Amino acid sequence: MTTSKYARRYFLKVTGLGAASLVMPSWSLAGQKRPGGRCNIVLILVDDLGYGDLSSYGAKDLKTPNTDRLITTGMRFDNFYANCPVCSPTRASLLTGRYPDLVGVPGVIRTHLTNNWGYLAPQAVLLPVLLKRASYHTAIVGKWHLGLESPNRPNERGFDHFHGFLGDMMDDYYTHLRHGYNYMRLNGERIYPKGHATELFTQWSIEYIHKRAKGKQPFFLYLAYNAPHTPIQPPTDWFERVKRREKGISEERAKLVALIEHLDEGIGRVMAALKESGVGENTLVIFTSDNGGQLRVGANNAALRGGKQDMYEGGIRVPMCAVWPGRIKPGSHSDCIALTMDLFPIICHAAGADFTHKIDGRSILPTLLGKPQPQEDRFLFWVRREGGRYGGRAYYAVRYGDWKLVQNSPFEPLELYNLADDPAEQRPLGEKHKMYQELFTALRNHIIEAGAVPWQGPPNAK
Repeated sequence: MTTSKYARRYFLKVTGLGAASLVMPSWSLAGQKRPGGRCNIVLILVDDLGYGDLSSYGAKDLKTPNTDRLITTGMRFDNFYANCPVCSPTRASLLTGRYPDLVGVPGVIRTHLTNNWGYLAPQAVLLPVLLKRASYHTAIVGKWHLGLESPNRPNERGFDHFHGFLGDMMDDYYTHLRHGYNYMRLNGERIYPKGHATELFTQWSIEYIHKRAKGKQPFFLYLAYNAPHTPIQPPTDWFERVKRREKGISEERAKLVALIEHLDEGIGRVMAALKESGVGENTLVIFTSDNGGQLRVGANNAALRGGKQDMYEGGIRVPMCAVWPGRIKPGSHSDCIALTMDLFPIICHAAGADFTHKIDGRSILPTLLGKPQPQEDRFLFWVRREGGRYGGRAYYAVRYGDWKLVQNSPFEPLELYNLADDPAEQRPLGEKHKMYQELFTALRNHIIEAGAVPWQGPPNAK
């Protein structure tokens, strides 16, 4: 069956049979005009926040004044996507600007080899490496989730400072343990802090900001909260407050609302620290989530179908905003379609960090700065590999314009939707539709490209 020029071009790119200029050229920022200034950069990534779980995104039973204020201070995105419906792959894309399966992370990196579905590729160039070359001090506070052992720990992959935990999740927000093991670290040292994880990560970020603000070196802070990921464990007083305020709310929902509101308070404190330390006016702040909200714990993904783990919109579309005083217009909105990996070139451009290697992300900086930016002609891919009931198999989605081909589990058929006509993904169009084969072919070619990248690492990787 014949395929479109777009699918053929993508095949030429991934197989090396055609000129790179035909499709998706790699990004080099060398020589491009930059918006100016040596700004600081704070990237806030929250964990499992539903598309409808901020009051500014339509929630009626929770209050997130600090995050809402942050959003209105800059540009809000309504069509922003995580690179995966689960944690590790999105984080890999964020820090490499690549599709996660092209850097060895098609699924969640975990403690046990038989349930581990990724190994961050040694050749992958991470964002902090490039920022350090541009004279930035680089830090991660909070959740890493891209490797438990050397050589894939934060300080070995470009971060000057690491204050957080290595693992996938905590079994308790107060003990910070996972499978009975302590993954909390201050750089390479195991630590035993006391307190709720959200409060710890907030305080550690504030301390870092105040310390770095005293010097002249610009800084990059990647603040990766684990809230509102399970276990849904808000401080008791926050939970009781929600129960008193929201009449008729379920226990399950009240716990999640309280955990999100507690997180919002922490974000407000971090933003206040930027202002108090005198660097707020020269700091680019980006806020988003690693995937959609988890339905079984009461998350709200607005009118979107599905949630965390799903390839439907509720699993991958997430809140996002960017704030840059004097550069990004307050109260602005964008319908631009973008992914987590697109933040990589934005941050590099803002920092003056040049690179010449290939990435998959596309900078939306012109959009952020209020300049015209035509929608790029590109296929967008999502992949997740998982064990358990998935049996180690992968499942996928691919989008081109308004067309989306989605497989919501390895055991379900591919379904074609037009998101402009059917945003709730309720009316599949069938495999005889001409766009079904277009997207199917592009997805096949992406899988061919990803097949060259191992996702379990070398034989001795654990």
